[in-house]
Amino acid sequence: MRIALGVEYDGTAFCGWQRQPGKASVQEALETAVSAIAMENVNVVCAGRTDSGVHASAQVVHFDAPIERPLTAWVRGVNGLLPTTVAVLWAHPVPNEFHARFEAHYRSYLYRLLNHSVRPALMAGKLGWYHHPLDLGLMREGAQYLLGRHDFSAFRSSECQAKTPVKTLHVAAVSQRGALFAFSFTADAFLQHMVRNMVGALLAVGAGREKPQWIEEVLTSRNRRLNAATFSPDGLILTGVGYDPKWQLPAFQDRWIDSPLTLDDAPHGHTH
Repeated sequence: MRIALGVEYDGTAFCGWQRQPGKASVQEALETAVSAIAMENVNVVCAGRTDSGVHASAQVVHFDAPIERPLTAWVRGVNGLLPTTVAVLWAHPVPNEFHARFEAHYRSYLYRLLNHSVRPALMAGKLGWYHHPLDLGLMREGAQYLLGRHDFSAFRSSECQAKTPVKTLHVAAVSQRGALFAFSFTADAFLQHMVRNMVGALLAVGAGREKPQWIEEVLTSRNRRLNAATFSPDGLILTGVGYDPKWQLPAFQDRWIDSPLTLDDAPHGHTH
C-alpha cells in the first residue's frame, strides 16, 4: 500500500532533505521513524528536496508500506519517534501510480525577511535579515521580469543537478508589513538555490544598487556570475505543492495564519 504524508519541519539543524553520510537530514529522520512503525526499512520520496537550513510547512512525501497500519499510526506513531523539529500532519492512502515528486504540478515557496538595522534573535533561523532600507515598489517591479518560462541558469547553483534550467515561474510577489517582507514564488519546479538567488537579486534592486531592469539583464545573460550573491536560507519555507484533485490529498491547514510567521497577503500551503 502506498501512503502519502503531509510533513512540516524546521530545517535549521538539518543538512537538507536528502540523506548525506555523517549528517542529519530530514529524509533520514523520517525514514527511521516510518521504518520503525513498518518494522521494515522504508524509502521515503519527497515532492521537493529542500536545502540545508530551509524549512517546510507543506512538504508532501510518499512511501510503500510493507504492512497495513491504521492511518493514525503513520501520524501519531511516527511523530512519537521523530525529533521535535519534524511533524507528520496527515496520512492518506494513494494509488501505486502516485508519486510525490513526479505528479506535482507546482511548488510554492515563501521567503520571510526582517528589514531592520538590528538582526533578529527571537526568530533567528526563521527570518532572513537585511539591514539596508528596501523599496517595495522597486522590488515588485523587478519581480515581474522573473515571471514566465525562462532559462534560469543565472539563478542556479553550480552544484545543481537538474536536467534543464528552463522553468516556468507562475508567481513572483513581494509584500510588506512594517519591517517584515515576504517574497512569494510558485513554479512548476525550482533549481537548487533558485529562490535564494532570486531574493538576493531583488534585494540588490530594493536597496537601490541595481535598477529593476537589471533583473531581466541577469536572466537573459544566463550567467550566474553576473547575479547577486546567494542569500541566506534562514527565512525560506516550502509552503505548498500542487497536485491533481483526483488524488484527493488532504489540504494543509493554515496553522500559522494569525502568527508573526506569515503576512496577511502571503500565500499559504495547499495541495490542489
